[in-house]
Amino acid sequence: MPGSSIGQRLVLSSFGESHGRAIGAVLDGCPAGLELAESDIQEMLNLRRPGQSHITTQRKEGDQVEIISGVFRGYTTGAPITMIIWNSDQKSKDYEDLKTKLRPGHSDYPAMIKYNHFNDYRGGGRFSGRLTATHVMGGAIARKLLKHTLGISTNSFVMQIGQVCMEKKFTQSMTKSIYKNNVRCPDIQTAGKMEESILDAKKRGDSLGGVIESVTTGVPVGLGDPIFHSLESDLSSAMFSIPSVKGVEFGSGFEGSKLYGSENNDLYAIKNGKIITGTNNSGGILGGISNGMPITMRVAFKPASSIPQQQKTVNIRTKKSTTLHVKGRHDPCVVPRAPPVVDSLTSLILADHAIISGAIKQVL
Repeated sequence: MPGSSIGQRLVLSSFGESHGRAIGAVLDGCPAGLELAESDIQEMLNLRRPGQSHITTQRKEGDQVEIISGVFRGYTTGAPITMIIWNSDQKSKDYEDLKTKLRPGHSDYPAMIKYNHFNDYRGGGRFSGRLTATHVMGGAIARKLLKHTLGISTNSFVMQIGQVCMEKKFTQSMTKSIYKNNVRCPDIQTAGKMEESILDAKKRGDSLGGVIESVTTGVPVGLGDPIFHSLESDLSSAMFSIPSVKGVEFGSGFEGSKLYGSENNDLYAIKNGKIITGTNNSGGILGGISNGMPITMRVAFKPASSIPQQQKTVNIRTKKSTTLHVKGRHDPCVVPRAPPVVDSLTSLILADHAIISGAIKQVL
C-alpha cells in the first residue's frame, strides 16, 4: 500500500491490519553493529500495549515481538530488520454493522470509496491505532541507536486531557514520574484529575482528546534538510501518521503568534564555552535545522471517535439515514497510550537525519 513507509536513509515500512493474522515492521538502513535484542523493543511495546488499565481499551494483546531478520548473535547485521507481532484477541463480529453503516469520525467512508469496498473494515483495518505498534517496533531501535551513538534522549508525556492541563513546567528530573500513573503525566496531582475526567467521560459513554508534549535533549546542531525535508516538516509528517492526531506545534507554537518579536526571539549566550539561547521559543529548530537546544513539540489528539452512544449516520448500501451504536472495545481516551508512539516516531526521524548528515556513520 502506498504510504506505508517513512524515512530517507533509515526507512520504516509498516504492514498488517487490526484484525488480520499479524502486524509488523521492516526497518532498513540501521547500521551494523548495534547490540539489539527483542527485549529492547518489547520494553517500548509494553508501554503502548492495550488493556493495561481501566482507562484504556480492554482488548488483551500481549504484543510479543519476534525479530525474524537483520540481527545475528545479538547485533544488527546491516540487513533489513523484520519484526512481527501475531494478533490474538480479535472480536471481528463486533464490526458486522460496518459493512454498510458509516462510523461518525472514522475513515470508513473515504476508505470504502478509495479502495472500492475491498478495504478491511474490522477494527479499523489498516487505519487502526493498533498499527502504531509498528511505529514503536522501528522507533525502539532508532531510540537505542541515538542514545548509543549521540546521547540523544526523547521523553514524551501527557500534558493535557480535555480541559485538565498540567501547569508545571517539565524538567528532566520529572522523567521517572511519567510512567508511574495510568495517564502518563509526570505531575501526579494533575494525573489524578486527568484520570477522573477520563472515567467520567467513559461513564457517560463518551471520549476525550488531549495533548502530548515531547522533549528531546542532546541533539547536535545541523540536523534537517530545508526546504521539504526540514526537521519540522519531517517530524510533523511522522506525527500525523498517528491516528487521531490533528495538530503539531514546536516551541512557543500558536502562542508565539500572540507575541512581539522582541518577546519571542531567543537571545544567544555562551555557557561553558557553548553557544546556547536564553529561552527556547524556537523549540530547538531554526530554519528547519536543529540549533542544539532541546527540541520541544506538542501533539494534539482528537477525542476517540468510537463511543458507545447511538449516533446518526447513513447506510451506504441503501443511501438512507439510520443510526449506529458502535460495538467493540475502545479507548475512552487514546492519549495515555500515545507517549511511546510519539517517542518512537521522533527517534526515527532524528536517527534518519543523523545518518543523512553523517552524525551517525557507524556503530562503535
